[in-house]
Amino acid sequence: MKGKKREGYVFDIYFPPLGQRIMKTSLAVFICLMFYWLRGYRGVEMPAEACITAIICMQPYVQDTAVYARDRFVGSFIGALWGLMFLLLLAVFPDLGKTPLILYPMMGVGVLISLYSAVVMHRPDTSGQAAIVFICVVIAYPEIEEPILQAMHRMIDVLVGTAAAIGVNVLRWPRVKRRDRLFFVRTRDIVPDQLAQMHSAVLFRLNYLFNDGAKICLMSEHAPAFLLSQLGNAHVNVPLIVMDGAGIYDAQENEYLAVETLPPASSAWLMERLDELHASYFIYTVHNHRTCIFHRGKLSKGENLVYERMKRSPYRHYLEGDSFEPGEIVYIKVIAATVETDSILVSLHDALPHWGLRTAVRAQAGLPGSGSLYFYSADATMERAEEKLLCMLRKKDPALQPVEVFSLTGYRTEHDAVHLVQELGKNYEPVALFAWIEGIWKRFKTQ
Repeated sequence: MKGKKREGYVFDIYFPPLGQRIMKTSLAVFICLMFYWLRGYRGVEMPAEACITAIICMQPYVQDTAVYARDRFVGSFIGALWGLMFLLLLAVFPDLGKTPLILYPMMGVGVLISLYSAVVMHRPDTSGQAAIVFICVVIAYPEIEEPILQAMHRMIDVLVGTAAAIGVNVLRWPRVKRRDRLFFVRTRDIVPDQLAQMHSAVLFRLNYLFNDGAKICLMSEHAPAFLLSQLGNAHVNVPLIVMDGAGIYDAQENEYLAVETLPPASSAWLMERLDELHASYFIYTVHNHRTCIFHRGKLSKGENLVYERMKRSPYRHYLEGDSFEPGEIVYIKVIAATVETDSILVSLHDALPHWGLRTAVRAQAGLPGSGSLYFYSADATMERAEEKLLCMLRKKDPALQPVEVFSLTGYRTEHDAVHLVQELGKNYEPVALFAWIEGIWKRFKTQ
């Protein structure tokens, strides 16, 4: 929006959050440089191999760093061994190295042998490292007096870089706990679909954070019944945002703190139009803090399957007839074949803004080829629900600041729930030094 400063932008250039991996990598490289400086290396004599190793081995999590370190060591050993054989060959036949037309093709063959050796040993991930170390060992020829020492030095460089990366990642640094943050987590990022259960590792990590006092708001596109069944044993300590932002639900007290209902005139118009289109649909209402669901039209085979599965939940009530108050309708849902939902949406699309309605289309879990078409109040959005919840919680904690968790890391695998929750933990409990650096970075972005 014109005139409004965008978060993370400086002079129209986007500066993403300064991640801990970036800071850890920088620290590991600094340790490598200091190690060689203390040993008397200066300028062009400073080995780069250790720093390169630290950069490559530094991963978000310790277990990943250990895997990269192992592969890098194996690749370095292969490359150093073939580099040593290459130098010994030239020591026996020095005439081979007198002309670049022979020397450099031989180096190319050496790279090929290093790469192929890693593949033969069933270590294809280490092949690039093997080739790099081979070149590092032989590139200075003929200014190499002791081939064995040259190969050993390159191996030592790899060990130094590996040790620095693992040390920085493993070391338990002093940490701070950000109890003044409210983390918003969308359940679609940590659970495959509305019918799936949360992975045990994700649940364990979330419960650790909940019990430690982290304020985490779970946000769902669906009604509380779905979310509560997915959460299982989660010790939630913050109200949930449900129904795609139309409701704020306190799971501890089993009550709605806020509900954005459809305008009565709009819901009446919408149901009339759906009836004219011979569409069957579900009407979701909230009455006395309970989700009550009514149905109009003839249930299709697919709808009946959904109905039979959903009505078993103790968190929702399926009722017959129209015994609901118009002002209690939160949203209306149509379940049908994708072609049918598309046709309904097209026929109503132009009139929806006039009636203050918005729509959402989602695949229907457990019903291939079908979709769900939702009609909400235009004011029922995740963003507005976040603002409402933040205002509620700030009555007790005025310093509370919101954090969108899905924006914390752009490098995770899509729907990689374990890594996302680990990233959440890092943001809630960062290393004190890194938190200080991040604070300086944020002050720079606000200039």
